[in-house]
Amino acid sequence: MTVYVAMLRGFNVGGNSLRMDWLRQACEDIGLQNVRTYVQSGNIVFSSRLSALKLAQTLRATIDAQTRLPVAVVIRSASEIAKIIAGNPFLKQKGLDITKLHVTFLAKAPSKPALDKLDALAGTRDEYRLVSREVYLHCPINYGETKLSNTAIEKVLSVGATTRNWKTVTTLCEMAAEYRSDHTASFRDGPKDQTRNLDVGGIRKIISGFRVRATRAPE
Repeated sequence: MTVYVAMLRGFNVGGNSLRMDWLRQACEDIGLQNVRTYVQSGNIVFSSRLSALKLAQTLRATIDAQTRLPVAVVIRSASEIAKIIAGNPFLKQKGLDITKLHVTFLAKAPSKPALDKLDALAGTRDEYRLVSREVYLHCPINYGETKLSNTAIEKVLSVGATTRNWKTVTTLCEMAAEYRSDHTASFRDGPKDQTRNLDVGGIRKIISGFRVRATRAPE
């Protein structure tokens, strides 16, 4: 049994209004187990024996049958989320305000990264790092003012995507780790590194350590 995090784009916006209790029930109806949701934008933590690809297809079909516009579904395993957190390159910067961090999750790795176009969007103020299927963002003023918006990244990279702020990313990781701790499920199919077998205490230690280093005043 694998623990997964599903992130929806276009959920509860633009007339695509659905109740979270409906979403939880719909997930259970298609066989997902131990379903939990977080905030109204469409974040789901659950366990399943199905592959991420099959889950994304099934979830999308189920939700699209109830919405006016299509909803994109991006899925990562719990171990992948833990690795994404541990691998954020901006957390190495001293004095960083972690509330200015976001992660854009891509549906797949782009075949043509087009870094020059991303550079142009970032300008001299915002920063990004493209790592496999994630775009790490540091927007020191406000994400709402960056040109590295979710729509812009999708257009430049020609892949579907959905973006989450750092608080949401770390919260979803903690929720997935809590499931593992409570139900003794494994982070199967995840990367073979130090994040693979972490329990909730280990995940929280990593996250709190980053918070301390990121908010410490520059020497």
